[in-house]
Amino acid sequence: MRDHADHHDAELLLRLYDLRREAKLRQAREWFLREFKADSPQDLVKRFPPGSQEHAFYRMVASYWEMAASFVNHGLINEDLFFENTNELWVVWQKIKHLAPETRKKFENPHVWKNLEVVSEKFEKWFERRAPQGIEALRRVVVEGWREK
Repeated sequence: MRDHADHHDAELLLRLYDLRREAKLRQAREWFLREFKADSPQDLVKRFPPGSQEHAFYRMVASYWEMAASFVNHGLINEDLFFENTNELWVVWQKIKHLAPETRKKFENPHVWKNLEVVSEKFEKWFERRAPQGIEALRRVVVEGWREK
């Protein structure tokens, strides 16, 4: 990773942001963050069958963030700049990571969502350095939601 972000990093980050603002992806992200829950790949297909709008939304969100993570993993965008501007990638990984082992096995592809996994791990370490209890607080919000206690 380069030490300092430059205008190319900023341009790519803004382009990724523009893609996130596209109406269909915005709708998919909103649904995914609020509604997506699957206990297993089989449960995913049962709840959100292939051909349904929800299944399309799930694939759209997972593939968008896998693509964005690949940019980070290949050094195309500065990690610090990327992490400072979104934690949504990490949230998406938290919601699907338990599906990864069986999905990778089914497709005989150990690389399914690998970029998401690697960047999420990097994000956790980065976040912990900046806010030592922050990642656990973020994890509680993701798992428990924004419920008042």
